[in-house]
Amino acid sequence: GLLLEASLRRSSPRIHTHFKDLIASKMKTACLLAALTASATAFAPAQVAKSSTALNGWKDDMVVGITAPVGFFDPLGLSKGKDDATMAMYREAELKHGRVAMAACLGWYITASGVHPAFDSKLSSDPLEAAAQLPTVGWLQFVLGCGAIEWLAQQIKARPGYQPGDILGASYWVDNSDDGWVDYQNKEINNGRLAMLAIMGMITQDLQFHDYGDQIFKPLVQ
Repeated sequence: GLLLEASLRRSSPRIHTHFKDLIASKMKTACLLAALTASATAFAPAQVAKSSTALNGWKDDMVVGITAPVGFFDPLGLSKGKDDATMAMYREAELKHGRVAMAACLGWYITASGVHPAFDSKLSSDPLEAAAQLPTVGWLQFVLGCGAIEWLAQQIKARPGYQPGDILGASYWVDNSDDGWVDYQNKEINNGRLAMLAIMGMITQDLQFHDYGDQIFKPLVQ
């Protein structure tokens, strides 16, 4: 046991560095793909009037997610020429990524505060380092758990009348004519959007400044 612990301590910085380098590479790739998407959009042929009318109709009918101060936010023009089915898929993806990001932000600060009871609390309080130290059995549980949730979501999506992101079936009991329900949905979407930006900032802070604590980009304000 002592030999294993000593080995983990010696290898942890190397694993941590490799893990952070891997994440940095993935982030650079994502930025490149975003740039290519923007370029492709800029040189795409003009959409026909029918598609534009369909999008305008979708925006007119959609009361959820189009909120002040930005309104309908689509700087890359990804929604141009898209039909209702595609826009519904985009909304589903936005909700899913927002929910995962909110859970990630919560998990990040729970780990950073030193609360990590799994594996005899031997994992680092640095969330990225803890992920690198996670045993294979831990990653297996994580992947299987996510896969089970995704499979269940796909079964629920096959129901008649399914609304994007409504895994619990709330739309069977209330619709968007209820202002309180619309307000609740807008809060979830906006919090999810904020969380997606926040978790990217936290990861960048840890990668660039090796700081995972309570203040974002601390070296820049000292």
